[in-house]
Amino acid sequence: MTLTSPKTQRRPELDALRGLFLVWMTFTHMPTHFSDFVNQPVGFVSSAEGFVFLSAMLVGTVYLRDTLEDVSGVIARLWRRTVKIYGYHLLMLAFAFTIAAVFAAKTHRPAIYNLINFYLAHPKEAILGGVLLIYCPPLLDILPMYVIFMFLTPIALAVGVRYGWRWVLGGSAALWVWAQFGLRELMHDWTVRVTHLQIPLQETGAFNLFAWQGVWIAGLWLGAKSAEGEMPLKRVPGYVVAVCGAVCLFFLGVRHHWLGPVLTQESLGIGLDKWQIGPMRVVNLAAFLIVCYWMRRFLVKLISIEPFLTLGKASLQVFCAHVFFVFVGLTLLYEDTPQLHGARAYGVLSLTFAGLMVVAMREARLRREARVAAAAAKAAAQGETAVAESAS
Repeated sequence: MTLTSPKTQRRPELDALRGLFLVWMTFTHMPTHFSDFVNQPVGFVSSAEGFVFLSAMLVGTVYLRDTLEDVSGVIARLWRRTVKIYGYHLLMLAFAFTIAAVFAAKTHRPAIYNLINFYLAHPKEAILGGVLLIYCPPLLDILPMYVIFMFLTPIALAVGVRYGWRWVLGGSAALWVWAQFGLRELMHDWTVRVTHLQIPLQETGAFNLFAWQGVWIAGLWLGAKSAEGEMPLKRVPGYVVAVCGAVCLFFLGVRHHWLGPVLTQESLGIGLDKWQIGPMRVVNLAAFLIVCYWMRRFLVKLISIEPFLTLGKASLQVFCAHVFFVFVGLTLLYEDTPQLHGARAYGVLSLTFAGLMVVAMREARLRREARVAAAAAKAAAQGETAVAESAS
């Protein structure tokens, strides 16, 4: 196995892509008319899939070499990262269960109330279920999934490096197939029996984790193979890329109802389901990935700019901040009004993206200060060692 460089470096284009997907996600979640334009505009591909896939790819790229040399060290580092993400999850729950819950209880505005109505009706079960990653209100269900995937990632990396990625990919594919036939429901029933927490299935989050793990594993695998200098997508022949382009055009037509009443999202149903990652959606995602890789030189130049780079490097903090601003936007909705329009829409979007940039820039500054402090401490330690050696 040969790596491409003495040390695998973090790839800024992946950070920029994550920043792009965070901007896309913010427009999608914010209750304005812009969400209509950014909700799966290029077929059955969403910002959530892109964000999860790229996060896993970045992990595979950064941690592969260390897995080859020090598996226990990688486990410790990734689990520390998992604990950090879990801490942010608890902070988001605390916000939802206090400030957002008080506002919802007093105003009964549907946009906020419906997000946390289970907590308002069953606070004890919701708090314990949230801590255990079982209860996942809307907008707060990505971080629990991320925590679980990150926690299990060292195992996938170790198996891939030691026994070959075919075992990891095969197991992931088997889980995805089982997910299409009721694995989530089976595990939910078992969890309810074991924990005695009567949390309905619809309150455990929109994502079917047993299906979405396929997105994570695919990103992890491609990131690891890229770090080895063996990116599988390089071997895709030109005629396959052309077929994938045709597939993307087909699904684009289905998404926008260009192909008549028979070929629509509604008629194809569960096969295109986002939360289940249905089989036809898998085809669309794979084709879209291959086409994007073929166009990578153009895309990298297009997206490797600010603010995407800064936002992507602080993706965890920016994601949490975007959820806060979405809650703020939802508080501005009255009665059954589904979206903000006019000055309110532009105002809340301007405030949101200004806030996200402040969060990202603050995180960048803190990281720079930490690096400077670490370098100074290392230099001081080396100086003390040199003095001691000269004295002896």
